[in-house]
Amino acid sequence: MTAASTPATPGPSSPTAARTIPLEQLKAMNDTEDIVPPTRPSSTPFPQQESLEGDIQCSRRLKTTESMAIEHHVEPDSNFASDPEVRGLSQPSSLCNLPVEIHECILDHLFGMRLSVSVASKTAASGRSKVLRGWGTALRHSRRREVSELALVSVKWRQLIQDRLYRHIKIKATRDSVEQALMWFQRNPHLCSYVKHIEFWFPVFQQKSLADRTFRIPSVTNPSTPTQTPAHAGEPGNTPSYQSPNNNCTLDEVFWFVRYAFPEARVLSLEGGERKKPPMVQQFRDPSSQSLPVLETIKTLVCKGQWNLIRSNDDFQNIAAALPNLVEWHSSYARGKSKSYLCMAVILPNLPQNLTNLNLCLENDFRREAVSPSFWRKVGLKTHFCVEMAKAMPALEHFAYTGRVCRSFFDTAASLSNVRTSRLRSVDLIVRNVCRPTFQWNDGSGITDMAFIEAFERLVISAVRSLDKLAVLESLRIKFIDLDSVVPSLNPYFQLQDNKCTGIWSDQIVEDLARTRPGASFAEKSESLGDVPLFKDGQLLGPPTLSKTRPSSIKISTYASLSGGITIT
Repeated sequence: MTAASTPATPGPSSPTAARTIPLEQLKAMNDTEDIVPPTRPSSTPFPQQESLEGDIQCSRRLKTTESMAIEHHVEPDSNFASDPEVRGLSQPSSLCNLPVEIHECILDHLFGMRLSVSVASKTAASGRSKVLRGWGTALRHSRRREVSELALVSVKWRQLIQDRLYRHIKIKATRDSVEQALMWFQRNPHLCSYVKHIEFWFPVFQQKSLADRTFRIPSVTNPSTPTQTPAHAGEPGNTPSYQSPNNNCTLDEVFWFVRYAFPEARVLSLEGGERKKPPMVQQFRDPSSQSLPVLETIKTLVCKGQWNLIRSNDDFQNIAAALPNLVEWHSSYARGKSKSYLCMAVILPNLPQNLTNLNLCLENDFRREAVSPSFWRKVGLKTHFCVEMAKAMPALEHFAYTGRVCRSFFDTAASLSNVRTSRLRSVDLIVRNVCRPTFQWNDGSGITDMAFIEAFERLVISAVRSLDKLAVLESLRIKFIDLDSVVPSLNPYFQLQDNKCTGIWSDQIVEDLARTRPGASFAEKSESLGDVPLFKDGQLLGPPTLSKTRPSSIKISTYASLSGGITIT
């Protein structure tokens, strides 16, 4: 709804004399005749004003019973409607008589569509890997005045708009902020039932007070000796004015607040933050405590910056015990580190049986590597992460993962799964790199690295061979993302959806697919890359017209042309 772009006729450049009408005569005119709008000038492009569709007409502004009740801050009842002033001015509104579905469509147009998946649904459909990754951008409406004032339109709109405004709220996890939120919902208890998604973010920095700051400025008496002298308060210094927070809530305080204030909450988000040597969020304010308050209504747990929230299996088991009905867990780390992989390697084999949906993100940097980082070699010396991660597959229905993986993941998952009891329906892997033996030095990634392409093919072959044990698996996607690629459409991927395969293929993949899933087949099998990029001075050049759409099929052997004929093994 935008203002009309019809230019208005400019007014006179100087004041003109106008004949005034006595007040008594003006009142008499208003009582005897209707107000006639001025005639539109003939210069306007639309001489006749178009009327809106429907029965909503706004030729006069008449106050309804509901609008006057909201204006007087009372509920519309029979006594209020019997007031002579209200009875004389109120008229039935066509807007209020519309079905509630029409009101929902109007508000969806103003607010945007709400993300209701996993909030109210108890069962998950197959192939919902994209939904699993959607909580990072979940729609949370702001409490701006121009949006909240729409609740004054009618009583029905007040309920619908407050439902949207408070459906997903975000609170700073400090004791002051939680106390303020508690007081607000105590004064407005009818808003508590609207909250379905509650999010807490724990600060990792706190600004120092003036008394705690030590200001220093360099002394200019002798430039050869860089001594420092104290500066006066308020003057700029080189000492950071931030410190670790000392007023953050503990997890048991957060859980007590959710249990007391939001009886219908379904999603709980915890954001731990990220910084160098970050402080861990404490679980108990009283060291003698052993368990967190139980939240029976929470079905989805979202952990961002999880290293500050969970650093051991005991930390996770305490949270899992407080969420007995948890079915979906989103776990993401700010950056890759060996401690994250080692911690999850212990947690994944011990997931609760009621947890069916898991989204795990251990690295979110999508750029190719010349060689694997040193922290990954530390992980390989202590455990094989892919094998430990596969031990969680027999109990899961939907699994999404971003990080390093190899063919051992599907080999182990198939060996631990029973064809009659397997529940795994969708697998979505974003491959950071394909892990290889720690003694191998050329374990980089990229479309010009044939060693990586061959390792990616072995990963796909293992996934296809596991389909005979993972009998109910309907959606399988494995893809590699390189933001620095000259030809991003050629990043290798493999996808199986509705028994249709797209992505990389080879004779071995086609043969194994025909054996393990006879009803599945490739939509097409291209023998070339089409517009093959060229090499000049040892650098890969993209095609003249770069296409953003990835091809439906890529033969593995054609990647050899991208390596310039040089393959290092």
